[in-house]
Amino acid sequence: MQTGKQVNSQELPLIDLATLQIATSNFSLENKLGEGGFGPVYKGVLPNGKKITVKRLSRGSVQGSEEFKSEVNLIAILQHRNLVRLLGCCIEREEKMLIYEFMPNSSLNVFLFDRQRNAQLDWSRRFSIINGIARGLLYLHEDSRLIIVHRDLKASNVLLDEEMNPKISDFGMARIFAGNQNQDKTSRVVGTFGYMAPEYAMAGLFSVKSDVFSFGVLLLEIISGKRNNGLQLPELSQSLLAYAWRLWSEGKGLDLLNPSIIDSCPTSQGLRCIHIGLLCVQEAAAERPTMSNVVVLLSSEFIALPQPKQPAFLVERLVINSDQSSSGNNVGSVNDITISNVVPR
Repeated sequence: MQTGKQVNSQELPLIDLATLQIATSNFSLENKLGEGGFGPVYKGVLPNGKKITVKRLSRGSVQGSEEFKSEVNLIAILQHRNLVRLLGCCIEREEKMLIYEFMPNSSLNVFLFDRQRNAQLDWSRRFSIINGIARGLLYLHEDSRLIIVHRDLKASNVLLDEEMNPKISDFGMARIFAGNQNQDKTSRVVGTFGYMAPEYAMAGLFSVKSDVFSFGVLLLEIISGKRNNGLQLPELSQSLLAYAWRLWSEGKGLDLLNPSIIDSCPTSQGLRCIHIGLLCVQEAAAERPTMSNVVVLLSSEFIALPQPKQPAFLVERLVINSDQSSSGNNVGSVNDITISNVVPR
């Protein structure tokens, strides 16, 4: 492993190609974890026995090349227990790779949306995961040296370590804000349908409150064990957000709980989490809480919560241009989408 060279003046070690070829058995199929918009992802073991995950940039991938630059410039300077740790990178010949700590329990969606594994997530574990994600986002928004908007928070971008601690990953679409900057705009809306805030999906506007919206969706997914892909859930005939809002409005919020946690989830805590989730997915960005608010509200049952307004929107039609994930893990997808007709709720 080479440690003398640095990238963009950041203290990020360069790992030579030969070391990674040995670590991954020459990028063998047996060591391949999956593939996304960035390129294929492999597991490996360094000579010192440390397990790693290697994201290998596909040659000719413009999207992947931009994400590579973004992650190298950004995540190398971020340190938090709820963010995945970037160990180094490889820039040699035609190869560009990112090397991360290995997460033995894969990603959150592997557990959430699988009937057998879902049962392994009791309420205590789910609540711990919710809090960990919230604290990771709070660090990005307020506690790091920069103001960072992730822009692609979703279940497959939350990795789980050996103790099931959550770690936010995939910073390829993240953006850094100046100290006095509140929002930014893009003409190319790229993200995961179902997690995208309405102002981003419809107008390309994004801010820390866009991440708050994504967090609210994720919180409701963790509680229910159901995926909000923005389309109708076959068994519910409506989206997860619409379903959660209907149950809440009818005073049946606890019906949203996944069957596996009904016995282990305290009623007041479960309802409070649903309440916070609905506050996060409100249509107006200004009405959503900040992540510092969310962390406080999750930690105390004595702070009164405002009444949430109905979730943001329903989409009648979307065009999916790509079903490949911009993340490096093997589950879930990032859809580069065009929204053609959005109906406010």
